[in-house]
Amino acid sequence: MTSDSLHLCSASVAELEAILARHDQSRRSLIPILQDLQEQTGYLPMEAVAAVAQHLDISAHEVFGVATFFSQFRFNPLGKHCLKICEGTACHVRGSAMLLDALTRKLHIVPGETTADREFSLERVMCLGSCALAPVIVSDDRVCGRINQKKLEKLLSNGMTQRTADDAQRNQIASDV
Repeated sequence: MTSDSLHLCSASVAELEAILARHDQSRRSLIPILQDLQEQTGYLPMEAVAAVAQHLDISAHEVFGVATFFSQFRFNPLGKHCLKICEGTACHVRGSAMLLDALTRKLHIVPGETTADREFSLERVMCLGSCALAPVIVSDDRVCGRINQKKLEKLLSNGMTQRTADDAQRNQIASDV
């Protein structure tokens, strides 16, 4: 594998080569390689999927098939704020579909995607085990129950407000230097 075969930055190519070097070239190494790659990069870049396929002498379709079978793998980097909306029975009955629709309209993404500014990621899960609090959204590992449109707007604006505050702080530090 050469850096010409990948459209990754040189640091990413070096990281990928180090991961591949730690594993033998047998098919049983596929999942551990994908896990290591995602741990290192936060997701599975498509260029890296091709390199893994080449390393294991299997098709990229096979690697992609395995990666899409397991919900632990993702092909897009996560945003600063990760929103997981429950679509289990209790949440569905209490309006999670309307909340998901509102999120997709507001953020301009569908589940499994990240906003262009990498501020928000949206995921759909089948059950969060908090049925008594339905409908439930997990925001940055914090369970938010009995979510309605008003609470959803507040949740999103808090994330956006935090981003604005962080940007202002960075700008102030930069101007002080």
